[in-house]
Amino acid sequence: MATVELRFSAQPEHVRTARLVAAAVARRAGVDEAVLDEVRLAVGEACSRAVGLHRSHGITAPVRVMLSEEEKTFSIEVGDEIPAAGGGGSHAAPGAREAGDADLDSDGEDEMMGLAVISGLVDDVEVTSTEDGGVIRMSWPTTPATIAP
Repeated sequence: MATVELRFSAQPEHVRTARLVAAAVARRAGVDEAVLDEVRLAVGEACSRAVGLHRSHGITAPVRVMLSEEEKTFSIEVGDEIPAAGGGGSHAAPGAREAGDADLDSDGEDEMMGLAVISGLVDDVEVTSTEDGGVIRMSWPTTPATIAP
């Protein structure tokens, strides 16, 4: 079970690097070549969303990306440092503002659009949020490497 951890400052220019690393690790883990574009796009959306949340909330902590290879699955977790509204638990969107917040404008719509894009790209996606921050967990099946005789 190999794990790669990537942390980067919340700058948009680092999202491309995260996408490239995710695609390379996914390929090595055995994710089907036909799915690698979906992996790149989903990671790009998740990382862009985390960068946007950090920047809009003035958080200087790095965005976290964990890439894990398990027996038949490759998973990616993209974490932000935005605490859940109301103190924890699982929410539809990490960092979502409370319903009464009058500041829910195009930024909130962008967050939800990013989650919709990710859900369309990834069959197995889970979004959680706690008082420590939010995590988008995505996973794809892998095929075992065949060894030539």
